[in-house]
Amino acid sequence: MPAIELLRFLSAGSVDDGKSTLIGRLLHDTGSIYQDQFASLQKASPMNGNGGIDFSLVTDGLRAEREQGITIDVAYRYFATARRKFIIADSPGHEQYTRNMATAASTANLAVLLMDARKGLLPQTCRHAAIAWLLGIRSFIVAINKMDLVEFREEVFRDIAGQFTGFVSKLGSPRLHFVPTCSLSGDNVVTRSARTPWFDGPTLLEHLETAPIVGNGVPRGLRFPVQSVLRSATSSPLSSRRYAGQIASGIMRPGDLVTALPSGRTTRITSIRVGDQEMESATPPLSVSVALETELDIGRGDMLASPDSLPQVTRRLPAILLWMSELPMKPGSPYLIKHTTRFVCGSIARLIAVIDPTTLERRPAKTLGMNEFGHVEIETHQPLYSDPYGENRVTGAFIVVDPISNETQAAGMIEPESGRQNGSVIGEETGRSQGLTVWFTGLSSAGKSSIGQAVYEKLWARGHKVEWLDGDIVRQHLSKGLGYDKKDRDENIRRIGFVAELLTRNGVIVIVSAISPYRAVREEVRKRTGNFLEVYVSAPLAVCEQRDLKGIYRRARAGEIHGVTGVDDPYEPPLAPEVECHTDSETLAESTARVLRRVEEWLLARTAQSS
Repeated sequence: MPAIELLRFLSAGSVDDGKSTLIGRLLHDTGSIYQDQFASLQKASPMNGNGGIDFSLVTDGLRAEREQGITIDVAYRYFATARRKFIIADSPGHEQYTRNMATAASTANLAVLLMDARKGLLPQTCRHAAIAWLLGIRSFIVAINKMDLVEFREEVFRDIAGQFTGFVSKLGSPRLHFVPTCSLSGDNVVTRSARTPWFDGPTLLEHLETAPIVGNGVPRGLRFPVQSVLRSATSSPLSSRRYAGQIASGIMRPGDLVTALPSGRTTRITSIRVGDQEMESATPPLSVSVALETELDIGRGDMLASPDSLPQVTRRLPAILLWMSELPMKPGSPYLIKHTTRFVCGSIARLIAVIDPTTLERRPAKTLGMNEFGHVEIETHQPLYSDPYGENRVTGAFIVVDPISNETQAAGMIEPESGRQNGSVIGEETGRSQGLTVWFTGLSSAGKSSIGQAVYEKLWARGHKVEWLDGDIVRQHLSKGLGYDKKDRDENIRRIGFVAELLTRNGVIVIVSAISPYRAVREEVRKRTGNFLEVYVSAPLAVCEQRDLKGIYRRARAGEIHGVTGVDDPYEPPLAPEVECHTDSETLAESTARVLRRVEEWLLARTAQSS
């Protein structure tokens, strides 16, 4: 016997449109309210002075909600019929509780929007419809409620339906169903009303029982974020380690090929378990543990995915952000990004526009306030394995957390990225924190800073975490006060090397451009750093003197300064540099490309070694 389907739906609309009353009536008329609950409703209802039973009290359980007659928090209720199971999210109607409504919409397959027949289409109704659309809901049941107060006139119903249809046409092409209702008396909620003979469509419940259950897109393939690693006491190598988590999308079967991220290694699933029970297959949202054919270095936050449909692997991505904090958003400030099963450090690199949820119009702004939507660009210190929210609600969603207070600041939905490369290694760091120091050495005016800056910009644009240490700038700050004799020159290089080592150890690609004339101290830095590429920027002294960008050679030849490398102080060129650029015969683009190729080769080699 096939399992009964589960439909998650949201009830939304403006204040006093009757959402909670409608949901209470739906639960009552389907026999989903227990006798003791019904007795409590009978006792509590007269206090409101309305006479009869106040069905809004079924979902409005907070004292403040009952005192004010409004919905504040999201109320979840479960009921079932012979045809389908349901989870209802009754959301608040006030604008100040927009974040609560968005939370409810994030897991819903369908939205029931209410409108007061006397008021027609209101801005808050438009806001809720647009938010539901942004959160991936494409199916709407529009209940035009309180029809008894307009004498159940057909023209009122048709006019409001036309208004709403005109508005949602700006969003796209959602599935729309309109129902005239009176939640107090139950007209067209569960049973057909004799007071609307002109309406021949299905009732609200009939719509809910027959509406197609669709998410917000078709997931591309398997997505299994690893929650934890389970170790077994058995000595069998194939069963000593299992990876546990909840399936986000796709289907798992023993024997299936999977790719582990970030390593990029491919292996096969040998076993799937739910608890101690072996499974022949598993689908979302099951929590399972899996064993793999090959022992891989996999930990919490890593992901198993379909080899032929990998997620995008990137540190910089566009997103729609709903700001939930009372404190305004601060672009560039450090935040924690919670994505699937892990936290990564990151920031909102750029606020592209604020989105008006009533019209979806975009306008420029410098920050986001509470309950505002924005189109932003997120940058993280480590790559995320993600899909657009329109394709996968699990891998396409994230939250922004304050790193000090640990409070949730915002909810985000990842947008499609143009030119995306699924599972790409080049341009995205798929290995674990593989930092690297790229050390540019050569005479003054040989071109070290020019090539270093160009390499820095190219790596940054490809999504790498990269920093640039320029020798002249370091001299003004970290090495301020040091002279130019051999002892002070060596100390300057050691200080630069110390900073480069720290950054490299933390997964950063460090670009260093410094004359660093002495071979011994360069080798000392190489040994201490470990991940080190030396780039010799070679140019004849005559060419450098002709360029003389800083006037150093002219002053040295005039006797104004002393200890100038290449003039009255030696330069010891590298004996075996990883890259050598001849800037007297190469263009800047050619030298930059030469260095980038070597960096990319190093990243690929390190990724292969670590896997």
